[in-house]
Amino acid sequence: MNGPLNRTAKAVRRYTAPTPIALPDRRWPGNTVTSAPRWLSTDLRDGNQSLASPMDPARKLKMFDLLVRMGYKEIEVGFPVASRDDHAFVRHLIERDLIPDDVRISVLVQARDDLIRRTAESLAGAPRATIHLYNATSPVFRRLVFGMTKDQCKDLAVQGTRLLMKYADKWLSDCDLGYEYSPELFNDTEPDFALEVCEAVMDAWQPGPGRETIVNLPTTVERTTPNVFADQVEWFGRNLSRRAHICLSVHPHNDRGTGVAAAELALLAGAQRIEGCLFGNGERAGNVDLVTLGMNLFSHGIDPGVDFSDVDAVRRTVEECNGMPVHPRHPYGGELVYTAFSGSHQDAINKGFDALQSEAERAGLATRDLPWAVPYLPVDPADVGRSYEPVIRINSQSGKGGVAYVLKAHYAVRLPRQAQIEFARIVQRQADSEGTELSPSRIRKLYERLPGGDRKWT
Repeated sequence: MNGPLNRTAKAVRRYTAPTPIALPDRRWPGNTVTSAPRWLSTDLRDGNQSLASPMDPARKLKMFDLLVRMGYKEIEVGFPVASRDDHAFVRHLIERDLIPDDVRISVLVQARDDLIRRTAESLAGAPRATIHLYNATSPVFRRLVFGMTKDQCKDLAVQGTRLLMKYADKWLSDCDLGYEYSPELFNDTEPDFALEVCEAVMDAWQPGPGRETIVNLPTTVERTTPNVFADQVEWFGRNLSRRAHICLSVHPHNDRGTGVAAAELALLAGAQRIEGCLFGNGERAGNVDLVTLGMNLFSHGIDPGVDFSDVDAVRRTVEECNGMPVHPRHPYGGELVYTAFSGSHQDAINKGFDALQSEAERAGLATRDLPWAVPYLPVDPADVGRSYEPVIRINSQSGKGGVAYVLKAHYAVRLPRQAQIEFARIVQRQADSEGTELSPSRIRKLYERLPGGDRKWT
């Protein structure tokens, strides 16, 4: 790929890094996350709109039921004016009284009169709901897409807010109505202008006690390292007025592959709420992954407020609803993330399990009552509903620890150390010969064929 074939070296000249915000006294690096944020699932809106074949009503309801069972309290259920199906689904939830008392649905709308009116109408009869208004604020969109000045862009957001209040008075007087505003492409917008627009929106909405405004800061297209976004969030939060009545939210995308890191650093920088999708579904490279974010907190001893105790059931439902597979290496939920093939990894895991069992016996406790400390496994697979059987699988890369673990775990056969070494060589030769993984039953058969069998080694 060197010389004339390396077109990347030529094409790179077309790109420049965005200018970071000046924040020499940033405080977020010294902060620590100690509790879970508020979560909003946008699987039914941002996730659904990214699918080649959007969910039908049955799949939408299955996804909604999953999110409710998992414990999500804020769920963006659609874009009612964008499609007949979205409108019908919102009405179905309301008219069939399917929204639990502790769940708030949310819907998205652009800052246009007719769209805001129809959105308010779609929510009639809802006990609780949030209307999420947005308009693009970045220089490129102002100039190329909409042909707007800064003042026109700000006026659009303000007028949209006033129209929302007007139609809410008509259609939603009995609804516990929340308001969310997003300066779309916040991360590409001049910070002072993003702040100016949001302040003008709040002047119209008048947040105060019992009248919260959610100000949502999207990385609509991820363009920087996560620390730059954290600086933007901290600067914005520091300069925002009426901060006690504002929920500062973020909506990271994953275009650079760092959506999770951006969300976590945003929490350090003062964000209180995160919008995302299960397993990172969403436009282009996806929205930030709510499973990874929640389980990262769990692995640090922080209750995520969401139930991941059967992650495989969650994955199967998400795959069915989205019509897309979850990658086998996806953090926490992928098929292979708790599996070791490498010999050295298997040996360490085997010793870790033995040490945990010994400690439990000495303390007179169950292993699940002890702090988790097994090498190469960031969480106990049992805590997310996995069994231990697939943790160690045997192929030509495996060693004595893995082979010993399989015999012990599946057949209660315990090999002395020298026997482990000798038998592992036999297993490795067989795996090399077959060129594939060896099942526990296959390993047992190899063991039973040995001269003397278990009389020799057990």
